[in-house]
Amino acid sequence: MFDTIKKLVNAFGPSGCEKQVAEVITQMIKDKVDEIYTDAMGNLIAVKKGSGKKIMLAAHMDEIGLIVSYIDEKGFLRFGTVGGVSPLIALGQRVVFENGTTGVVWYEENLENMKDAKPDKMYIDIAAKSRDEAMKMVNVGDMAVFAGEPVEQNGRVISKALDDRVGCAILAELAMKRPETDNEIYYVFTTQEEVGLRGARTAAFGIMPDLALAIDVTRTGDTPSCTHRPVVLGEGPAVKVKDSSVIAHPRIRDRLVDCAKENGIPYQLEVLERGGTDAGSIHITAGGIPTGAVSIPSRFIHCPAEMIDLNDAENTVRLLEAFVKAR
Repeated sequence: MFDTIKKLVNAFGPSGCEKQVAEVITQMIKDKVDEIYTDAMGNLIAVKKGSGKKIMLAAHMDEIGLIVSYIDEKGFLRFGTVGGVSPLIALGQRVVFENGTTGVVWYEENLENMKDAKPDKMYIDIAAKSRDEAMKMVNVGDMAVFAGEPVEQNGRVISKALDDRVGCAILAELAMKRPETDNEIYYVFTTQEEVGLRGARTAAFGIMPDLALAIDVTRTGDTPSCTHRPVVLGEGPAVKVKDSSVIAHPRIRDRLVDCAKENGIPYQLEVLERGGTDAGSIHITAGGIPTGAVSIPSRFIHCPAEMIDLNDAENTVRLLEAFVKAR
């Protein structure tokens, strides 16, 4: 599982630029599915054909990032955010562009209060000496993502972009297992989730599944003095009850819980006070699709060093396999 995650988090893929991630996934699973294609939104859709129900499993490929909005005369890059990037978390981080150009995020020296550290008071330094030199390296509209190699430690993974490359890794691992079921399975690797759950909406409309699941990360409640949440790292996948974007369909939620109990898979229940997943757009598409979600507990979401437990990821594969086989 770690090798799969590593390949995926190392692929460049901010919202709207997921092609590299899709290419990595395609190479992994193309010989394990009956059909694989990309739609107009860039969603990668792999199909295991069958005569039963059409089940859509969705995980998003995109990661948060920064986008160049202006290059000043000294070669410093002004930027906006792509998805939910906290300026304070980005401060001092190394970022990398698709062409390999590396930069450092910093703030204007006359900033009196760090609470005022907003993108318009910050910049990216790519070691350029002038605008002309900088423009040979990057241009307005180019995106950058956090840099850093994934690390496995004590059965846990620390990396950028685990939101939601771990979900993509889980779907890829499931596809490679080729679960025996009459149901028709759509492994959907979606685009632009971080900027509005966009890819999943069009994919769901094109597929018109009988039921769907979103696979994504969720926040934990197990770090010092954090907000009270029922989810703990290492205690199994979380079956979503509700978040800001969806109330999970009771039939889907109950089916997940039953599958976990029947197969001895540890699980948790998730009620997320804010935030959402692709389930939020899928369930209101095409007249309504019964939709639920399975979440992988994660610490430090939308940071350059997110953390998940490999046992949670592997147990999510087991839970999804049981789910697609259930009658």
